[in-house]
Amino acid sequence: MPGYRHITLCFIWFFLPLASLKAQTSAADSTRSFIHRIQVEGRPAYVIPTNPFLKGDNERWKSIETSFSGHLKYSFQFRPNTCADRIYGGAYQGFGVSLNTFGDRKQLGDPMAFYLFQGARIARFTPRLSLNYEWNFGISAGWQPYDNNYNSYNGAVGSRMNAYINAGIYLNWTLSRHIDLVLGGDFTHFSNGNTKFPNAGINMTGAKIGLTYNFNREDIDLTRSFSQPAIPRFPRHISYDLVLFGSWRRKGVFLGEKQIASPGTYPVAGFNFAPMYNVGYKFRVGASLDGVFDGSANVYTEDYISEYGGGGSGQYQFYKPGIQHQLALGLSGRAEYVMPYFTISMGMGTNVIGRGDMRGFYQILALKIGVTKSSFLHIGYNLQNFKTPNYLMLGLGFRFHNKYPKVRHY
Repeated sequence: MPGYRHITLCFIWFFLPLASLKAQTSAADSTRSFIHRIQVEGRPAYVIPTNPFLKGDNERWKSIETSFSGHLKYSFQFRPNTCADRIYGGAYQGFGVSLNTFGDRKQLGDPMAFYLFQGARIARFTPRLSLNYEWNFGISAGWQPYDNNYNSYNGAVGSRMNAYINAGIYLNWTLSRHIDLVLGGDFTHFSNGNTKFPNAGINMTGAKIGLTYNFNREDIDLTRSFSQPAIPRFPRHISYDLVLFGSWRRKGVFLGEKQIASPGTYPVAGFNFAPMYNVGYKFRVGASLDGVFDGSANVYTEDYISEYGGGGSGQYQFYKPGIQHQLALGLSGRAEYVMPYFTISMGMGTNVIGRGDMRGFYQILALKIGVTKSSFLHIGYNLQNFKTPNYLMLGLGFRFHNKYPKVRHY
C-alpha cells in the first residue's frame, strides 16, 4: 500500500509544524503579546495554460481557464509598537483551510487545502493603510488524478494529494478597531513534488479579497506610539546549519518520442552543511556543501530500457546503474529570509562530483520551521535548470554556534 504510506508521511510532515508553532507560542502570555485574528477570503484566479490538458486536450475538449477558492484562516500578530513589531513589520502567522474549484469536478476534482501561512508589512502609507505580503504552504487533497482507464487526459495532476504553494501582495485597510479589509493579488502552484507521475502541476494567478476580524485589538493599537522600544543591536556572527533529508520520487522517461512512467518509486537521501553569515535580524547568506543519493538517477538512458516480451506489449523495465551513478556532491550559494518561527531559504549550485543526469545546475527552495533554538524542520524542493523537477527534501536540521538574540514580543 505505498500510496497510503506516502499520504500518511505527508500529513505527518504537515501537522508537525503546527505542533511546533503551538509549543513556541504557549511560553508567552498570548493575550498580552499577540492580537488574535480570523480571516475569510475569496480568490478568483486565471489558470495558466502550461500543459495540453489545461489548453483543451481533455475529455470535454474545452480549456480550463478559471478557478475560485474560499479561505478560512486563523492567525496571531505581534502587537504594534513592540520590539518584535518594529523588527518584523507587524508579522503574523497561523494556519488556514480552503476549498478550490476549477469547474471540472470529474477531471480535476474540488480539492481542499490545509496550510501554514505568514505575512508582514512591506510599506505603511498611513496608520490605517499598508502594503503587505503573505505566503501559504501546505497540502491539498481531493484531486481526481490521472488514471489510464478513467482519467487518461489528465497530464497535470498525478496524485490525490499535492503540495500547495501561494504567495502574494495586498493592501490592508483598517476599517475599525476590529475589522480590516484585504485587497490584492497572488500566485498559486499545485504539484506533488515528483512523488508521482505525471507531475505537470497547475499554476494560477489572480486576485484576493477578504475581511479580517481582530479579537483583542485595542484602540491604542491603531495609533503610533512616540515611546517605541529600542531595537537591540544584532550580534553579527557565523552559524552552521546541518540538514539531513530524505524522500521518494517517480520518474518520467522519454523512450523515443513517448514518455514512460517508472513502475515504482525511488528513494532519495542527502545532507546539506551550510556556514551562514548572520547579517541582521532578517537575513543570512552563505554557502553549502550538498550531498545526495538519488535512486532514480541515470535509469532513463535508452540503453537501459527494454520492453517486456517485445512486440509492443506496452510494458517497460527500468534498469538501475551502479550506485556510483546515483551519488553527487555539489556546492551552492545560499540566502535566507529570517522571520519568527519560519525561515525561507533559497540556493543555487552545481554538482562538482556526479555522473550523467546528476551533473548540472540545480536550485533549492526550502522552508525551515523552528522547533528549538538549535533545531528545525526542513521542507524543501530541488529543481534542475529552473524547470526540471527533481525531488522533495523532507528532513531535520541542526544549527550550531547560534547567537541569534531572543526578541521580546511586548
